[in-house]
Amino acid sequence: MSQTEKKPVTGIRHNKRNAPDKPLRIFHGRIYFALQALAGAAWWLGIINLPGLRDATLGGLNPLLVSAIHIPLFVIGSALAALNFRWAVWGAVAWTTLVAVFMVIYATVTTEGGLGAVLMVLATVGSLIAGTLMILGRIPSERLVTGPFAFRSSHTRVRSQLLIRTTIQIMVFWGVFLIVIPAIINAFEERWDLSVKFPILVIVAGFALLAFGTVLGVWSARAIANFGSGTPLPSAMAHHFVQRGPYAFVRNPMAIAGIVQGVAIGLFIGSWLVIVYAIVGSLLWNWLIRPHEEADLRQRFGAEYDEYAARVSCWIPTFSQSDEDYDDEDRDENEDEAAVAEGRADDANADGARAKRDNS
Repeated sequence: MSQTEKKPVTGIRHNKRNAPDKPLRIFHGRIYFALQALAGAAWWLGIINLPGLRDATLGGLNPLLVSAIHIPLFVIGSALAALNFRWAVWGAVAWTTLVAVFMVIYATVTTEGGLGAVLMVLATVGSLIAGTLMILGRIPSERLVTGPFAFRSSHTRVRSQLLIRTTIQIMVFWGVFLIVIPAIINAFEERWDLSVKFPILVIVAGFALLAFGTVLGVWSARAIANFGSGTPLPSAMAHHFVQRGPYAFVRNPMAIAGIVQGVAIGLFIGSWLVIVYAIVGSLLWNWLIRPHEEADLRQRFGAEYDEYAARVSCWIPTFSQSDEDYDDEDRDENEDEAAVAEGRADDANADGARAKRDNS
């Protein structure tokens, strides 16, 4: 659906209107550190009473020696951070990160304490986010959508070129996030002796989910290219607002496809750590990237996007439509067909230009 384009935005502006949210964000950071302190204390109680937990998280490390350092810097440090001592925030984040790096190296070299490495990596991610909230009052996520990742409209509207670029983007992104990274995670999982044998039915279900997610992802990408004259990449976004294909039922079908594929890969190869990776990644995308993407859409398409967002859910597909929705859909179809015709005209113009160059 064509729309007069406005200057794209690269993120959500943080100004005085957002100032009242700062104390709430700091409070959320303090809550995290309080929970981390309690979890750390409970973990050490488990170390004392449960030999299995001690072996899984510490391996051959001396619990007495580790506790003498870890309890003051991690448990007590997190508790002081929860009390809003800023120096304690820096100390807790730095120590958690240092321990995570040490545990990853230790578990990889000795094949012991793998669960401890996983827990400390997750604690590091949480501490970094909570610490940033407490120090800055917000997460500067706008830095993630700058440069080559900034939101811009596609430089071309030629349909054939868009389909080629979309195919390349899908191959690169799926290759990295669904093959390379899961393979690395699975290698660590096996090295750390954390592998769990999944039942054959779970593996089959993973294959079925992978097929579903792949079809949904390709369908979504083609809808952007065909009806939006763009690609899924933020730096080459659609020129026209897309409400066709899977976008008629849910606002983020590409993201849903990625989450489903990530979980499916974990089920298919029997890796629970890959499933955790897919879930954590989806949560971070939803929290850090999605608000900027929606701000860009609202900036470029205005009330049209607001109406669409009010009618179509972000994550849960909506299949029921009223008569008014069908009328809107017919109008959208006519406009989308015009967009496709425009793309085909661009194809013809491009072919004509190439033929003229060849003749000359």
